[in-house]
Amino acid sequence: MVRAKKRNPRNEALTLDLIHIVIGLLVVVCAVLVFIDPERNQVIFPFIFWLAALLNGINAWVRLRGWSRSRDKRRKAAGVLLVFAALLLAAVGVVSALSMWR
Repeated sequence: MVRAKKRNPRNEALTLDLIHIVIGLLVVVCAVLVFIDPERNQVIFPFIFWLAALLNGINAWVRLRGWSRSRDKRRKAAGVLLVFAALLLAAVGVVSALSMWR
């Protein structure tokens, strides 16, 4: 019989926290670079938006993945809202990149 692999919620929470810390630090470093010299570092703006979209997408995935077990409508609504926020931020990043790199 094949043993099902159990998920340890502590490991998942730790991984999610580490992802938040790494992406958050990247956003802060990019924002500081842009704040110091906006004209020279304007190329960084799309990456800030894309990192924020990635962070929202990861949060949405976590919310929606857990929804199937609990059937909580609020959790699903929060996940869907995060998906829309991620898509909006990704679109703003694309518009920002197209306007700068054109």
